[in-house]
Amino acid sequence: MRRFMFALLCSAAFQTSFQAYAAGPGLPDGDGRKLVEAVCTGCHNVNLIQRSSGYSRAHWDELTATMIDLSGDADTHSRILDYLSAAFPPSGNRAALPAPGPLALSFEEWQVPTLGQRARDPVEGADGAIWWVGQWADILGRIDPASGAMTEYDLPSGAKPHSVEIGPDGSIWYTGNKNGTMGRFDPATGEITEYPMPDPETRDPHTHVFDAEGILWFSLQQSNMIGRLDPASGEVRLVSAPTPRSKPYGVKIAENGDVWIACNGSNCLLKLDPGSMDVTEVKLPEEGTTVRRLDIAPDGRIWWVNSGLGRLGVYDPVTGAIREWPSPSGPSSHPYAIAWFDGAVWYNESGVRPDMLVRFDPETESFQSWPIPSGGLHAGILRHMRVSRDGKSLLIHQTASNRIGRVSVIGTVRTQ
Repeated sequence: MRRFMFALLCSAAFQTSFQAYAAGPGLPDGDGRKLVEAVCTGCHNVNLIQRSSGYSRAHWDELTATMIDLSGDADTHSRILDYLSAAFPPSGNRAALPAPGPLALSFEEWQVPTLGQRARDPVEGADGAIWWVGQWADILGRIDPASGAMTEYDLPSGAKPHSVEIGPDGSIWYTGNKNGTMGRFDPATGEITEYPMPDPETRDPHTHVFDAEGILWFSLQQSNMIGRLDPASGEVRLVSAPTPRSKPYGVKIAENGDVWIACNGSNCLLKLDPGSMDVTEVKLPEEGTTVRRLDIAPDGRIWWVNSGLGRLGVYDPVTGAIREWPSPSGPSSHPYAIAWFDGAVWYNESGVRPDMLVRFDPETESFQSWPIPSGGLHAGILRHMRVSRDGKSLLIHQTASNRIGRVSVIGTVRTQ
């Protein structure tokens, strides 16, 4: 079990990060700027601060408290909050455009124990437990929703797990995005088995999913590859995407066994034949299109987020037809996660604040959206979401504030 605070890692990096900070333009001038650069870059670059929509002092206090424990140094704590609230006050520079509608939602959330881990990608096990990974702190975590109890486990140092899945036998599989491995965790014994990539150039397993035969398929974004792992033999096979730098990202399995992959670096979807591992590229119509993730509806159509142009799209593999709709918050909304749930398409707008959860009804071609809560403030982002095993809720997260969430539709609201 993990028993230390990631804040200690950030504190240990204080001096070296102060000296090493150099990449890109600095923060605005002001009392406390160098202190913020030093402390915050122990864990992340300042561009995460620069891209924020800004917060009040109280909200900066709440947000930074999910990242690092400064309770033992009141002066440093106060100077950081004074600077952040003065240099980055609340603004409308990334304001969302909510889409009204009749549905009401229930949001439930858990803040995970270790600070600064960037919790993400929750998935539900057969016993109802919710598993997540903390990418920045090499953590695998488990929530018991009934009691709220949370347990964290150490993964191999430097794994930087990007996502987590449940195997057919109940084992927990994660992608070692930094150390070029796929990992299996046995929840009964705590034993971890790593499966390295056969080619040293394949360095970044990203998103993974099991097919009906128990074969694990995964993307390797920067390596521009798709992988296949047979848990029975441990064999790993790899195939390259047809277009260079297409950046394979989200992965889903169709009912007929075809593997569908999103292209985060090019205007395409990829279809992989699980027998031959031949890859077919489906070209999407407009340059500037990039696709973070996709999902497959019961009728077989492929729904995908056009992250680059701020749209929602659908592809019919039978007819080849492609359609797109502008997302409510516009071309800079950067749709990210996506899931078919409750008879509709759900996704989030990660490029705006608040991070918006969006529902699209294919029958009426109408949108409705809600701000995603993150404690007492709104701070994203949602990067991957899955449906619970009973089909009654969506599992989501907010990486910036280390929260895992569950969303349910609770009915309709009266509209005028």
